[in-house]
Amino acid sequence: MSNAAMSTEDELLHSAKDGIGHIVLNRPHRRNAMTFGMYDRIKEICARAGTADDPDGLKVLIFSGGGDAAFAAGTDISQFRTFTSKDAINYEAMIDEVLTTIESCRVPTIAALNGFCTGGGAAIAAASDLRIGSRDLKVGAPIARTLGNCLAISNLGRFVRLVGEARVKYMLLTATLIDADEAASSGFISELLDDHVIAEKFTRTMIEKNGANSGPLEWTLKYVLEHKEVLEMFGRYPHRNEVLGRENTSEEEAWLQSAVVPGWAKSQKKK
Repeated sequence: MSNAAMSTEDELLHSAKDGIGHIVLNRPHRRNAMTFGMYDRIKEICARAGTADDPDGLKVLIFSGGGDAAFAAGTDISQFRTFTSKDAINYEAMIDEVLTTIESCRVPTIAALNGFCTGGGAAIAAASDLRIGSRDLKVGAPIARTLGNCLAISNLGRFVRLVGEARVKYMLLTATLIDADEAASSGFISELLDDHVIAEKFTRTMIEKNGANSGPLEWTLKYVLEHKEVLEMFGRYPHRNEVLGRENTSEEEAWLQSAVVPGWAKSQKKK
């Protein structure tokens, strides 16, 4: 095994028990700043979760940060020292692929957040299905005073959908981090708890009580959220057979051709 592989295994811990998977971003000395290898590993785990190739038989996947200071403080900027413009474009494409894999994961994903949740860390949280936060949470993308780059359009869209256009503009242009109370009031997190230990325990308790047998509900929820645009286009909530079974208008057909139903939603439907 290479040193790089060993490093990634140490920096991103993955465990599974009774259908509950847990990914720990484990670089507390760097506020869990992400390496490229960590992103690759997340993509690998999420792509396999809930499939026939999943040896753990996962029903849900939790993300959390190691230590007390952060969920994840973005991508480790030391990896950008030799970047060219082409490298930057490839990096954004890679990140988008990872986040899309989280969003289309065949099992629900829950981010247990604490401390700094910024940049790539905030993007991972935004791509997850649910977010639970602790009182010390700080969320944002302070790139205006760090790298000076811009967010990819897809990431910008994720944040706007969660907390609103005006708040995202303010966060980005002022490099401001929102605190736990604002994250809760804006809808970025669903639950606000005292600390990250309680947040993780709450997440596991919630899953153990409700997560094991909620397949049909999970599929319905995923379907509604992923098809929000077409539902808004119709101005109502049609039956799925009505959407896919009749002759579609040109607008509907264009949407259906471009839409990607989450992979795990497909697996739930087949059961």
